[in-house]
Amino acid sequence: MTGPAAPSSLAVPLQAALPDLSLGAVLGLACGLALRVAARALLVSVGLLFIAVQLLAWAGIVTVDWLRLEMLSGPWFRAAPEVWRELLHVLTDRLPFAGAFGVGLLVGLRLRR
Repeated sequence: MTGPAAPSSLAVPLQAALPDLSLGAVLGLACGLALRVAARALLVSVGLLFIAVQLLAWAGIVTVDWLRLEMLSGPWFRAAPEVWRELLHVLTDRLPFAGAFGVGLLVGLRLRR
């Protein structure tokens, strides 16, 4: 009868890093889910605001210059990729497990209920 197999040279460092990787993945997942819920709440709010403005415009109470609004909001939408990069940079600053956090964040954003 032989003794237990000796741990491989890869298993020891991986075993030591596992708590950090697990924590990073869980925190990333939590942040991803929180961002998803916040984005959904923001989109519902914007949708309700749009419906209210359209109802007021339909009733003749307000007049909306949609072309001007589009012109004013255009730079915000063009800056969106940079905002995501900066947000990810802020969330992973000084984290030793940034890779696991990033994966957890993407999973949290993509998770379906």
